[in-house]
Amino acid sequence: MRIRVIAVGTKMPKWVEQGVDEYTKRLPPELKLEFKEIALGKRGKGADIARAINSEGQQMLAAIGQHDRVIALDVLGKPWATEKLAGELRNWQLEGDNISLLVGGPDGLAAECLQRANQRWSLSALTLPHPLVRIVLAEQLYRAWTINSHHPYHR
Repeated sequence: MRIRVIAVGTKMPKWVEQGVDEYTKRLPPELKLEFKEIALGKRGKGADIARAINSEGQQMLAAIGQHDRVIALDVLGKPWATEKLAGELRNWQLEGDNISLLVGGPDGLAAECLQRANQRWSLSALTLPHPLVRIVLAEQLYRAWTINSHHPYHR
């Protein structure tokens, strides 16, 4: 099974890469976690934000596997406790689905991405910087796996 985090933003700081790598390498080979970076649409003075979001969305949709289950990280999504995520992960593994987790840019996800999503998940009621979201996702996926595997990490 593969979980692909498709996230807007490139050239993450070294601390982000190190954090993501730490949790990714802890996962077993049968649970592959990978990250696909999408270029941020043009923003700035006089920029067409709708066009930027649309451009990001088209790139994200192109990166989703044809049969992937898609989870949009969305502020209006349902919050999941870690135990709920563990249950979702268990179901995904039992069903053999590959998963695409969508992380939008500073202005959120394109409407087409939200429509493509099978589920919407609110990672936190807090506003988190996008680089930190990558580490939180990697850690929580690892934690969910440890719960399902009865590993002592989650106590």
